[in-house]
Amino acid sequence: MSRDKAIEWKEILKRRLATSKKDEMTEQEKKDEEMTLFTKHYTEWGWGRRDRSYRNIPRFYYRLPAEDEVLLQKLREESRAVFLQRKSRELLDNEELQNLWFLLDKHQTPPSIGEEAMINYNGFLKVAEKAGAKCKQFFTARVYAKLLHSDPYGRISIMQFFNYVMRKVWLHQTRIGLSLYDVAGQGYLRESDLENYILELIPTLPQLDGLEKSFYSFYVCTAVRKFFFFLDPLRTGKIKIQDILACSFLDDLLELRDEELSKESQESNWFSAPSALRVYGQYLNLDKDHNGMLSKEELSRYGTGTLTNVFLDRVYQECLTYDGEMDYKTYLDFVLALENRKEPAALQYIFKLLDIENKGYLNVFALNYFFRAIQEQMKLHGQEPVSFQDVKDEIFDMVKPKDPYKITLQDLVNSGQGDTVSSILIDLNGFWTYENREVLVANDNDSSADLDET
Repeated sequence: MSRDKAIEWKEILKRRLATSKKDEMTEQEKKDEEMTLFTKHYTEWGWGRRDRSYRNIPRFYYRLPAEDEVLLQKLREESRAVFLQRKSRELLDNEELQNLWFLLDKHQTPPSIGEEAMINYNGFLKVAEKAGAKCKQFFTARVYAKLLHSDPYGRISIMQFFNYVMRKVWLHQTRIGLSLYDVAGQGYLRESDLENYILELIPTLPQLDGLEKSFYSFYVCTAVRKFFFFLDPLRTGKIKIQDILACSFLDDLLELRDEELSKESQESNWFSAPSALRVYGQYLNLDKDHNGMLSKEELSRYGTGTLTNVFLDRVYQECLTYDGEMDYKTYLDFVLALENRKEPAALQYIFKLLDIENKGYLNVFALNYFFRAIQEQMKLHGQEPVSFQDVKDEIFDMVKPKDPYKITLQDLVNSGQGDTVSSILIDLNGFWTYENREVLVANDNDSSADLDET
């Protein structure tokens, strides 16, 4: 036997002996050996080092100061104010925006499209170099690609880009402005916070110059309710600043800065003086006993005075009242729901009233319960009542719910017919309009034809 073979056999015997010894080890000995190996590798690979331990996880939660911790509260307020000031200084001011426009105009790339100046990507990068550090965030390939449409030369509109920058600057300015009223510093505004913001905004809106100071509190209440009705559907009493910025309400409110705003725009804008006076004037006219509150009988004259008693009963059962009477704030929610029946938040309000059994859906019983009141009103007006079976079938055909026997809020929203369905069930005038829709359309067409001929 050669020497190499003897060594090979020796190694084989050693391995076999080691294996046999391992088999003879008790369960406890095996566990101890595994633990020893685990500890060895855990330490070697660095997982057990102090610099990677739980003690060095960055802190992500900071307790808010309690009411009696005055010093901590003051410190927090001051630090937030400094932070917001710094953020404000990072925004482009008017002079810097003018300079940006001058640079964009100087580096435009011919030919123009009509009167619209264009710029290619090379010119875009040249402007980026000269515009300064504050503009750097706007001059990215992503922004350029977003604004690139169908130009054959691969250019973007200078005006579109500048409007994009202006919009971003405005959003950041508004975010900072709203954050100054965020007393809690948590990214949301409570009702009192938004009231303070709008109250201090009034003097900066020329369209509100004619408002009496005694009306300011009612105006603020009217304006704030729209934000909270649509942006706080769960009625938590607070709305995110991000949600305020994302919706169009703030645009409508700040539109009142325009001194030449048309009469039509004012009438369609909930925040305008004529609109606020209209809503408050309606409330005063309904309040016959002048006690500042509305009873069910007084509210029954709302609009065309054709809301059913059954529906009004549900309003006073579900909505906040004081000794059975409704205050102005609750009235505003009522008006916002009925004037915006296509909106999900308004449908949610009405659906809650229609869902008499609180089941989360409307069945044939609920539909019949409300439509009976419509039939009774038709009899009072000398009209032949329509069959509920026919109306029920039409409603289910319009909504096309997932369950053929139940209509959920989501079904109503998805169908796009929620406003029509609610009008059929709660308002005689709404039902009459639906029943005579073909005649009304024909009359409108005839009127249009007559106007065309003249």
